[in-house]
Amino acid sequence: MQAVAAELEIPTTNILCTGDLVAYCAQPDETVELIKNWNITVVAGNCEESVANGSDDCGCGFIEGSSCDLLSSQWYNYTLPRVSPLNKDWMKQLPDQIRFNYGGRRFTAIHGGTDSNNRFVFASDSNEEKQQQITASNSDIILAGHCGMPFGQTTEYGYWLNAGVIGMPANDASALTWYMLISQTDGDLVCSWHRLAYDHPETATQMQKAGLINGYMKALYSGLWPSLDVLPEFEKSQTAKPLSLPDINIPRAAGAI
Repeated sequence: MQAVAAELEIPTTNILCTGDLVAYCAQPDETVELIKNWNITVVAGNCEESVANGSDDCGCGFIEGSSCDLLSSQWYNYTLPRVSPLNKDWMKQLPDQIRFNYGGRRFTAIHGGTDSNNRFVFASDSNEEKQQQITASNSDIILAGHCGMPFGQTTEYGYWLNAGVIGMPANDASALTWYMLISQTDGDLVCSWHRLAYDHPETATQMQKAGLINGYMKALYSGLWPSLDVLPEFEKSQTAKPLSLPDINIPRAAGAI
């Protein structure tokens, strides 16, 4: 992602991460150090909140006893003691929401939902639900994460945009991951989703060395999630199907400078 940003000449002040830096894999503290040194903007995810406070679990919102819950306990118990006290303190100061204006539009960046950072919001969830959260945020555009799936939707009251995840595939049978760009063209905003290739075999090797030999390690190669517990029926039906995400054009707000 750093290489992409450098190639596109995107300054660190214009790069935003919607949280969960330390989930799943074998180098949690190294990842936090990289992000800190990169000096980009980060919203606190449930993982940052849980690790920073030494919670018993990752706070992902999984149903107790579900496959996702059991899988998460392994990586969380590995991660918790391996994040330094200094980096846990850094996590504690991360904001739950970030508000800014860009292209004449009001943005709110969150992790899960506006009312809870571990709330799952998927593309198939109702527009009414998204509209309620957009209205509650007093913004035009929500930037969210948590669900693991890239998508963008236009509602009557604004836009819900999820960039996807750069470190874990989107259950689409591809090892490539996802990021999102928002740019200005003739005064309007253009939101586009892009594939990201990275050295996932090295990530898997580090997981194997750490004893994290599990479904998430296999997912780095297969592009398929080890459990579909959290997915609504529509997203389950899309398992292993290639994702195609059209750009979303957002007109400049009337009267905006």
